Amino acid sequence: MQKTYILNQNRDFLQLYRRGKKFVSPYVVIYVRKTRRRYNRLGITVGKKVGGAVQRNRARRIIRQAYRETESMFPTGLDLVIVALPSIVGISSTKLRDYLAGSGLSRIRRWMERFPWGKPD
Repeated sequence: MQKTYILNQNRDFLQLYRRGKKFVSPYVVIYVRKTRRRYNRLGITVGKKVGGAVQRNRARRIIRQAYRETESMFPTGLDLVIVALPSIVGISSTKLRDYLAGSGLSRIRRWMERFPWGKPD
């Protein structure tokens, strides 16, 4: 089991938004950037458009659980920011886990094969 660290510096989030690759799904937007670290870093963002505090916290829990279950499938050396969309309120963590393990992960791997050094500038 690999260790994933928390991404909590604002400059890291902004750098990922500007220079990372964006993958959009019906429930989340995933920003990915390849790094030279031997571990992954994960950041989660849930805006007020998702709902009140209860819905936002539930969305965070769903994202955390879905990532935790698929963490071993992700390649190492990635910075990830997962941004929740308002449609995440009505889903379960298993539905998001299936997306991350399936098409989400395959899209990230295809991108990494195409640009093994990261996003071209």
